[in-house]
Amino acid sequence: MRGSDHNSSSLLSYIDIEERIPATHPLRLIRGLVNDILGSLDAEFEGLYDGTGRQSIAPERLLRAALLQAFYSVRSERQLMEQINYNLLFRWFVGLGIDDVVWDQSTVSKDRDRLLDADVAAKFLEAVRRHPKVKRFLSDDHFSVDGTLVEASQRKRKLVEEEFGWIKTIAGMAKVKMRGLPRVRFKFIFTMAAYNLIRMPKLLAAA
Repeated sequence: MRGSDHNSSSLLSYIDIEERIPATHPLRLIRGLVNDILGSLDAEFEGLYDGTGRQSIAPERLLRAALLQAFYSVRSERQLMEQINYNLLFRWFVGLGIDDVVWDQSTVSKDRDRLLDADVAAKFLEAVRRHPKVKRFLSDDHFSVDGTLVEASQRKRKLVEEEFGWIKTIAGMAKVKMRGLPRVRFKFIFTMAAYNLIRMPKLLAAA
């Protein structure tokens, strides 16, 4: 029997975003890691804001949104806000409810600069490296090669260059749409943290 194309919008709708995200979705694991990491930076965030005045965007939500921009190759913050507005997966990851209003792009840019001044990107990357689930994959081992081993070191070289290829093609670092070295530095460091996080589901599944 053919299904109906009739739109019967209801006056009330009860949507639990948590139930809409598959239990096996890789962002579930990543979000758990990110929440732990952001929790460890709570004191850092607290020192950035005054106790009075207009509430700004929570830094935790700003950083989760920035991770989505890197993960999904979103070209601009304007497009990122559009995605968060209608994409339930994005809303869930950032921490917004179904009825929460999405921020204006200009507000995001202004509040992001507060994090830039506090060097939050570097602190976030270090917190990623310190997380127990990430730290187990780190090593202080290194290797050196000479000209006679160039052919045999091609596989290792590919592994080293993979991360730079990802941040250029996926995370948008090939053509950075930012002005000023501090902003570019912030984006580069934060994007490297995003690369470490996006690899964790496969690494943990194979461990």
